[in-house]
Amino acid sequence: MTAMATETATLAGGCFWCLEAVYELLRGVTSVQSGYIGGHVPDPSYEAVCTGRTGHAEAVQIAFDPEAISFRDLLDIFFTIHDPTTLNQQGADVGTQYRSAIFTHSDEQRASAEAAIAALTKEGRWGEPIVTEVAPLTVFYPAEEYHAQYYRLNPQQGYCRVVIAPKVAKARAKFFDKLHAD
Repeated sequence: MTAMATETATLAGGCFWCLEAVYELLRGVTSVQSGYIGGHVPDPSYEAVCTGRTGHAEAVQIAFDPEAISFRDLLDIFFTIHDPTTLNQQGADVGTQYRSAIFTHSDEQRASAEAAIAALTKEGRWGEPIVTEVAPLTVFYPAEEYHAQYYRLNPQQGYCRVVIAPKVAKARAKFFDKLHAD
């Protein structure tokens, strides 16, 4: 038996708890790690990133099996569960740490990201220009352990109920065919 070949996607679309909660539901996703990327401060803390002065975005790194789910599928979900037209903001979360960005691991990912944005722009789904940044991968700093599986461990917390739960419900409904069977 051969080992499964995995790829990695790094996406920033507002709060990393929201992204993690959705991506961990998907068949073919082997892990989701919350963290920080795109800033100028080495090894930042959550508290420092929250100030908006480190330049980092809250992001997730997604390990996935491209035979089970494609990078483009991950992008389709990404553009469904966050608003790519608001610069440095997702809902009430405001600051550069909440920007929309795709940090590409290869030229193929960059081309796929640019094609997805072009298709969405042509479709006019959002009615406003897409401001999602497409940039090459830089250093990804894993978030503190207490952020891991935040939604799963805290589903009754206010932010989880009001912000994350609707995104999870939307992803479950729209991408039902991509969910884990369990």
